[in-house]
Amino acid sequence: MAIADAARRHQQRRQKGKEDDLPTAEEAVNDISADVERLLPPDIAGALMGEADWPQLAQQLLALRKAGVDLEQVLPGVGEIAVNVRDQVAAKAEGAATDQWVRAVRETLPAGPVREAILTSPAWPEMAATMTRLEERGVNVREVLVAAHNEVLSVDQAVTKGLGASAEPGMSRDAQLSYGPLTTGLDLPRDLDLSDRERALAQLAIAPEDNQRYIRWVREAMPGREGEADLLVAARKWPLLAARMAQMVSEGKPVREHLARLAEDTSWQAGPGAQLGTRLVQAASDALRRPAGEAPGESRVTVNTVAARATSPSVGPTKAAKAAAPAEAGTAPHRQAAPAPKSGRAR
Repeated sequence: MAIADAARRHQQRRQKGKEDDLPTAEEAVNDISADVERLLPPDIAGALMGEADWPQLAQQLLALRKAGVDLEQVLPGVGEIAVNVRDQVAAKAEGAATDQWVRAVRETLPAGPVREAILTSPAWPEMAATMTRLEERGVNVREVLVAAHNEVLSVDQAVTKGLGASAEPGMSRDAQLSYGPLTTGLDLPRDLDLSDRERALAQLAIAPEDNQRYIRWVREAMPGREGEADLLVAARKWPLLAARMAQMVSEGKPVREHLARLAEDTSWQAGPGAQLGTRLVQAASDALRRPAGEAPGESRVTVNTVAARATSPSVGPTKAAKAAAPAEAGTAPHRQAAPAPKSGRAR
């Protein structure tokens, strides 16, 4: 319920710029108790209503119902999650404890407003403490998070509908312009905001300490070229490169060996000085995506920018293979070539 309430508050801030006041605890308990007893298993309902923080939970439930959430659908799903947790606790008595819940949430849940709402919620410290206790009892918390996320999505959509807004937010300009080879295969949030680096890194699930490590790797890969390395790190699209590195680390790929190609192939030096930062970003992206052992230039492609911009913004970068633009000879293996146009006019 704390996660669901965090999503509700986040949605209200986005739509109204403020949060609605919660009903009084007495009003909430009187109004919601019968529904809880009817929609949850008896032992779960009894345990929930016997907790010291039940009045606060009742307030959250009533606020969600007033925001347009159908508790008839949500509470049975929450009950199933609670039963699964209860059964796992009974079946497993031992497990390893960890306090890396921020990383766990970022790695388990997809990027987007729901994940940000959870991590920035005032209730986050309490949620993290609860996850630690569950982990100590042998519960697979990541599985619980995935199940809970599906319920939170339904809450988020219901609240959005109740506020009279579109259930699916439009794609930001940064997300649209980033679509292409630089983001292929990445979990790109639809509301990506590259103008705020700290927020962009958070949207892409890049922790500050990880970002510093990737910056250090770039500088180590370009000895004697500190200025160019700093220019690359300062580029507007640096968070996308950091996200690529994070993905490679999770897949066990040698990121530093790929970055070493920036010093081996310095073709990015050729061209106007004003465009050096852009060329460095493209070169770094190519170095990271090019398979190990592939010679420089083999995976370079000529992107049809007209076709790319004509692509529907509803198609995310993870679906790029379905909407890939025509490419010249030498197309990378994951992109399909298309017949060359008969005239110079692009459609």
